[in-house]
Amino acid sequence: MEPNAYQYELAFQVRDYECDLQGIVNNAVYLNYLEHARHEFMHEKGIDFAALHKEGKDLVVVRMEVDYKHSLTSRDRFVVRIKVSKESRLKTAFYQTIYRLPDEKVVLKAKVVGVCLQQGKPVLFSDIDKLIIPST
Repeated sequence: MEPNAYQYELAFQVRDYECDLQGIVNNAVYLNYLEHARHEFMHEKGIDFAALHKEGKDLVVVRMEVDYKHSLTSRDRFVVRIKVSKESRLKTAFYQTIYRLPDEKVVLKAKVVGVCLQQGKPVLFSDIDKLIIPST
């Protein structure tokens, strides 16, 4: 996916403690990068996790596919880019790619699928339209 095809991006820099003994970012740390970027994107779109929880609704990840392409090392700068689409009536898919900067090398590609739960059961998420760019 071309960088301009994404709806949102968030820049980061690798911290030393995120690396393992091999000197590369630990595979689980990438999931934190992806989650933080999704949360920031949703916050920017006016979706408040705490307020939703008080209403009895929780947004949860139900599936994640991750393809690791290239490793990041300490102090690398990178960006997480996001595009969102409806997966089904109840599921939302976040397509996320991590690019190393400044060379734009693809580090990771992920598809993260989420749903809105109310009392433990999937429900329609009324604010989903805030996340999806309408087709032209």
